[in-house]
Amino acid sequence: MKRRNFIKLATATSALGLMPLEINALLKTVDLPIDCGDISNRKLVLVNLVGGNDGLNTTVPINEYDKYANLRPTIKIPNSGANSFITLDATLSGNRQLGLHPALTGFKSLYDAGELRILQSVGYPSQNKSHFASKDIYSTGNDGNSWNNGNDSGWIGRFMEKFYPEETEAAYPLGVQMGSSKTELGFHGAEEHGLSINITGQDPAGFFTEISSLGGDPPSTIPNSDFGTELDYIIDVNKTSNKYSKAISEAFDKGKNAVTATYEDNDLSNQLKTVARLISGGLQSKVYLVSIGGFDTHDSQIETNGDIKGKHHELLTEVSNAVETFINDVNDQNLGDDIVGLTYSEFGRKAKENGNLGTDHGEIAPMFIFGKPVNGGVSGVNVDLSEATDDNNYQIETIQFDYRQTIATLLQDYLGASDTVIDNTFFNYSNNQSFINQKIPELIKDSHSIATGCIVDTSIPEGNSNEKKWFVYPNPFTDRLNLNTLQEELPGVNYKLYNYRGKLITQGAKQSINNTVLIDMPDLASGIYFLQVESSGVTENHKVFRL
Repeated sequence: MKRRNFIKLATATSALGLMPLEINALLKTVDLPIDCGDISNRKLVLVNLVGGNDGLNTTVPINEYDKYANLRPTIKIPNSGANSFITLDATLSGNRQLGLHPALTGFKSLYDAGELRILQSVGYPSQNKSHFASKDIYSTGNDGNSWNNGNDSGWIGRFMEKFYPEETEAAYPLGVQMGSSKTELGFHGAEEHGLSINITGQDPAGFFTEISSLGGDPPSTIPNSDFGTELDYIIDVNKTSNKYSKAISEAFDKGKNAVTATYEDNDLSNQLKTVARLISGGLQSKVYLVSIGGFDTHDSQIETNGDIKGKHHELLTEVSNAVETFINDVNDQNLGDDIVGLTYSEFGRKAKENGNLGTDHGEIAPMFIFGKPVNGGVSGVNVDLSEATDDNNYQIETIQFDYRQTIATLLQDYLGASDTVIDNTFFNYSNNQSFINQKIPELIKDSHSIATGCIVDTSIPEGNSNEKKWFVYPNPFTDRLNLNTLQEELPGVNYKLYNYRGKLITQGAKQSINNTVLIDMPDLASGIYFLQVESSGVTENHKVFRL
């Protein structure tokens, strides 16, 4: 038996073994986003700025400009003239007045449209300034103090396993990676390892054909040995790749880019252009990861003393323009409500320049959250440059936002993940606290936030009474639910069945016979569901468990 099938069977079996009181406790642990529309198509797009982006030249603290200029006499962004920084928002308070790098015209446009939020001073508690270690920390959801969240699985993989368990065997990958030939550790699940696919260097339109032509039929018999185990794994990976590549090719062929979207001819633009087309073509993948390298600017960050042109200018131009075009593309195709993106880098740069027209490894960096559902603005205050002294190697050390705090907010308030899913994705073991208690409430617009008015308490009916009019049994159920009422004046019900993510599964109307309504259920996976019942103008919600 394959490992993933065993895991699925074991999950179902464990539910059968629960005592009634244990099942009842389980049913009380999940909230349901009801009447928020279908949020199952929502997606995250992660943009990895590989190498450690220089946050201080990306977002210049205007209120500390003199200190900034003294620390960076040759590579500073001017505060006047043709190459001056872009004043982000004159209405912000003094200690949040930021100047955007002049290359970030696309980000400025998104900010003005209310579709960009800047998070200041993002990092994690014990910053490791090694590229490899810090990237692994970001991928696994850890904090530099320990590997309690796991050092062999990624936060994206754990999240997808817990939040999309019904889709781990689907014909499409839950995650899509491009921009790097190295498989991202973040997608590696604790149980399911084939949740994503890397299409770097592939033509998505012909990806299925190329994968399908790589080899012939697998051997008819698998030897009972270590070699056989490895061979079976390879065959399974090949099948998964073939299945996923077919979904990708079909979505690419079916999808399109908006005629108004003019992408530049560079690597990141091509990656985001492909993401937009795959989403347009109906690919149901939940997390997309694109990347752009080159941010390790120890030298030649600028070309010459006092000139803003150079490596950093080129990189920020590519990122800003690509992201703006991508958002305009999906918005023009009426897809923007289902997409939120963010940029992240494994660390920032130190406050003082290094004498080689560059900067060395630092601790914090800004994060940009973008998309139509994003509540535009600035979170946090400008960095305190008085922190950067010779004693601490000119580091800015105050972290205002933990990167996991940001992601947890998006996973719950935008995607609808429960507290349990968040804690399984990552937990703050340094202070033994959940990130659900540290969310950033202003991150998502009220119109798109599941946290504002969508999650209801399904332990009581809507209205002001704790008394339900309908008794639902059996619970757990298999293929039918019975509703019984002692109130003869209730002729029947309108019902809706949702899965635990708030996706509508089935609905209908049934008449009451002898105070009882029988509802035949479709073929469902084992797990928690929510039955919404309306009768005589009163709506109530019931949590039920399908064995």
